[in-house]
Amino acid sequence: MIEVKELSKSYGGKLAVDHISFTANDGEILGFLGPNGAGKSTTMNIITGYLSCSGGAALINGVDVLEDPIGAKMNIGYLPEQPPLYQDMTVNEYLNFVYGLKRCKMPKRSHLGEIKALSQIEDVQNRVIRNLSKGYKQRVGLAQALVGNPNTLILDEPTVGLDPKQIIEIRSLIKKLGRNHTVILSSHILPEVQAVCDRIVVIDKGKLIANDTAENLSKNLSADHKLTVRIEGAEKDVKPILRQIPDMVEVRVLRETEMGVFEYELNAKEGADIRREVFKRMAARNMPILYMKGSELTLEEIFLKLTTGDFYGNVEDRGGEDE
Repeated sequence: MIEVKELSKSYGGKLAVDHISFTANDGEILGFLGPNGAGKSTTMNIITGYLSCSGGAALINGVDVLEDPIGAKMNIGYLPEQPPLYQDMTVNEYLNFVYGLKRCKMPKRSHLGEIKALSQIEDVQNRVIRNLSKGYKQRVGLAQALVGNPNTLILDEPTVGLDPKQIIEIRSLIKKLGRNHTVILSSHILPEVQAVCDRIVVIDKGKLIANDTAENLSKNLSADHKLTVRIEGAEKDVKPILRQIPDMVEVRVLRETEMGVFEYELNAKEGADIRREVFKRMAARNMPILYMKGSELTLEEIFLKLTTGDFYGNVEDRGGEDE
């Protein structure tokens, strides 16, 4: 478990991190988002013990990173945006080096063998790291973070620069790791965060502005209550039926998507869920619904809405030197 309590960090009198608090629970993958300059990397560097904080605390499994940095770091596996690889070593040499550096007490051969299998780098274990593809280098970076079997993983942009196939492979690996580890994942690839993370924390200008699931954020931030449906049947017959549904505010015909199938935008009263009534009335008249989609926001739309500043008042720009 990771606990961040009223954490703050100042650079030259400016607050890069402004008294933020959040928790990443055991077995949870937490997405950590923010625009450039938001304080995201500063926060992650404090959690990993790379930077000291100006106030507050960061705890790893109850161990304060500032008070007992070695004890806290024993529970952390960290993959920075640029993996800390020694390019002239082979994969095996590098993992053996990391094993010694971390003073790992687990059986070396079996432990590193399990990590190589999990990271799917067994077929390149004897190759020099410099000659590996970007995807394999990222895997080796993940492997070093797993040495010592830390229960907490902090991954900063783990798929940056990878091709689509490599992104899918790393994403699948992160989801697998999330079953047995607490994971903080920072990424600018928002669909990736939405696909992998259980919960999302967003910071902007050093302040915490969101802490919830993507689904709940979408529901809370959505200003409308629209439903898009495609129904087979004549427009003149379908539209009056839709208008008669309780709590219906507006029915708009958007287009004919195929012969005899029209797309409608339905706008209901706030808090009303008309999906079942739409289905019931169309089914009773043998008018098939071929498509139905709510107005849930994508994570990109959520991110843009949150980082406009409208959700936490007029706060002055306190961003520090951060990424």
